[in-house]
Amino acid sequence: MSLRVLITGGSSGLGRALVARYLADGHRVLVGDLLPPEEPGGTEYVKLDVTDPEDWRRARTWCETNWGGLDLLVNNAGVAAAGRLERIEQDDWDWILDINLHGTVLGCRTFIPLLKEQGSGHLVNVASLAGLMNLPGMSSYNVSKAAVISLTETLRHELAPWHIRTSVICPGFVPTRLNSGLRSPDPVLARLADHLIRHGSLTPEQLADRAVRAVAKGRFLINTHREGRIAVAVKRLLPALADRRIARQWLRTKAKLDAQDREAAQSTAAADTAAADTAAGVVPAGNTAADDAPARTGSEHTGPEKGVREDIAADGRSAATGGTAPDTPRGTAR
Repeated sequence: MSLRVLITGGSSGLGRALVARYLADGHRVLVGDLLPPEEPGGTEYVKLDVTDPEDWRRARTWCETNWGGLDLLVNNAGVAAAGRLERIEQDDWDWILDINLHGTVLGCRTFIPLLKEQGSGHLVNVASLAGLMNLPGMSSYNVSKAAVISLTETLRHELAPWHIRTSVICPGFVPTRLNSGLRSPDPVLARLADHLIRHGSLTPEQLADRAVRAVAKGRFLINTHREGRIAVAVKRLLPALADRRIARQWLRTKAKLDAQDREAAQSTAAADTAAADTAAGVVPAGNTAADDAPARTGSEHTGPEKGVREDIAADGRSAATGGTAPDTPRGTAR
């Protein structure tokens, strides 16, 4: 049977892979995104900012007018972030919750009345392994994805009397363009996230294949990555072991964050001293003429960067978070 499928963030990343897979299976697909797909390939398109209720209403109207309803809504659009909690600005909390959580809520709220009228349908929300593991240094992202998991499980039972199913996809890292929109006040954590994303163990196409097959079987919790399933099992069955592993990994990361903070403090102090000297009209010794200053090269850079890069691979191997991916700050692709 051909399904009527709406996929948010379907123009790139995991969303594009999901679109291609559903099209290959003979289904009708509507892409909801800020920009249309570069290669439509038989899809339909509606402009959709997942944080805009009016855009969602237009998407529902399109489905009712052109298809007479909807069988499958995939809330895939989202964004990512990393950072120590006290350093994440409130605006960045609002940004990630608005897109990852409220965008998903808006999609469900908009289409649930239609699905109830039909007496059928399937809501698929893309969360993350991060929402199951809740590792340090990713508080805002973890919270946004854990909330999506909670929402989906709530609706699983709430909507069952209307024969509406729900599924939540919890992928690990996938090599998409997640890092292009990632926000972080901590360069060390941003670089680590970038490395993990670029070296994800599944391609978007492989992940989409696993997700589509699991959704077709009506599975609720879809943990697509083998390492993710192992991490969740260890956390549930051997919590003390999981805690020790997480603690060791975080101590290594903390050492790099401490080095980052020391370098930043030194740079700030040097800049403040220079500014004060300039205001007082003091000329630093040995700099009586600009021509006396030797040229600096990139090789003169000092700081924690080298150690960060050497340790990133080790951190990546031991990390058991999750992250999939959007392409823009407004959350158009996963």
